Amino acid sequence: MQQVQNTSTPVTGITLVGSYLPRTRLLRKAIAAANSWANPGLVSRGRGHRAVCSHDEDAITMAVAAARAALAAGDCDAIKALYFASTTPPFADRQNAGIISEALSLPASLRTLDASGSLRCATSSLIAALSSGETQLLVAADKRRTQPASAMEMTVGDAAAAVVTGQQELMATYLGSYSTSVDMTDHYRAQHAEFDYQLEERWIREEGFLKLIPQAIEKLLAQRELDPSEIAHLVLPGTDGRTGAAIAKRCDIAQTTVCNNLELECGNSGSAHPLLMLNYALENAQPGEKILLVGFGQGCDVLLFETTELVTQLHSEKPVQNLLDGGVEDDNYQRYLSINQLVQLDWGMRAERDNKTSQSAFYRHRKTVTGFIGGRCEHCDTPQFPRRPICANPECRRPGEQHDEPFKDKPASVKSFTEDWLALCYNPPLKYGNVRFEGGGVVMMEFTDFDVGEVQVGTPLRMEFRIKDEDSKRGFRRYFWKAGPSYSGR
Repeated sequence: MQQVQNTSTPVTGITLVGSYLPRTRLLRKAIAAANSWANPGLVSRGRGHRAVCSHDEDAITMAVAAARAALAAGDCDAIKALYFASTTPPFADRQNAGIISEALSLPASLRTLDASGSLRCATSSLIAALSSGETQLLVAADKRRTQPASAMEMTVGDAAAAVVTGQQELMATYLGSYSTSVDMTDHYRAQHAEFDYQLEERWIREEGFLKLIPQAIEKLLAQRELDPSEIAHLVLPGTDGRTGAAIAKRCDIAQTTVCNNLELECGNSGSAHPLLMLNYALENAQPGEKILLVGFGQGCDVLLFETTELVTQLHSEKPVQNLLDGGVEDDNYQRYLSINQLVQLDWGMRAERDNKTSQSAFYRHRKTVTGFIGGRCEHCDTPQFPRRPICANPECRRPGEQHDEPFKDKPASVKSFTEDWLALCYNPPLKYGNVRFEGGGVVMMEFTDFDVGEVQVGTPLRMEFRIKDEDSKRGFRRYFWKAGPSYSGR
């Protein structure tokens, strides 16, 4: 089955973009060193690093971070729908997009939708969002588990990317798309399987990449009556340099237009990778240039954009490049295995506890917990978290006179801290302390993304939506906000 999508007036396109990469970058040579005794072929793949989630990150937390980056300069109230694309959503039957929406404090009237089932679920959702003409937020994220010593362990990475579509203040105009649906099995993951099963690389390259992608590109260019020489940026996620060059050659597109696939810098981030590469291409594109975006997975999506003058806003900020440059190298392969539950460490009696969640209490306080919304006294103007029935100011103590006060975007700093090696933490030590918020308010909370000894009194902080705890017995994950370093790239 195939489908051609044309745009019609009014013109739609991309208005805002945002990306997220975890701070930790696992060196591939550390993976190869640990496993080359079993698979000597890994040594040749040991260049670069892969972005890996911390113990308190997953596809939802990364999606929130990418969406916050996209919406930092936008009007959240204008968003009419939120799509979440992922092949690794934490919940199979609890809407993940709904959690993201509440963490972003978007209106309850918002339409939300989870999209999954294929690595091109993000590009297919992007076509739907662009075709609607509405202001919509699409965010994609993947945290894929990989079997130790496998080829995929060396190539994938964790990441998220977001785009906002609409009709006003476009940085890239949508010119059309072409899609095919072909049940070409390059890889798959069964319903209850832990890891993807990937077929032979030559099969994927020859029958998948080099046939399906060129056919779709040629159909779209013919439909739009475009010469291949007009393409300035060819975004081909999931392909290596040699395959990307071969695809460009078959389509008569200059090989110099093939964009960096970011494999050495962060790894292939699955369903998020097309959007991550698109965001990277946008910050390196000049006004008036055409970008061809490909999504591949049991078929192919090809989308065509033309940049506007507003794309120059990304030139000085370079948000994706800042994320790539802001990573911290790690060669502790054993820690990576533990965080991803690929080995089970003995955490002692501290881990032997029942973490059952009170769903009724969570529902009543979800604005506080998920949205990180406190209160501000209408009488004395004192901000406080959590919001209480009686003002926390001892000189006021007025009951029931507070309005909502969001805390997640407030600048903050460390007031006091503790590094606790005795408390249970799956990436010890447990770091926590008092956080002072600009304009008033002090909250005791956990710190995240800090190395040992890095937290200091006065350190600038940024709030991060993270996994707070997990009820492994019942398969329920709880989220809250933690204080992370406010460094370049976030």
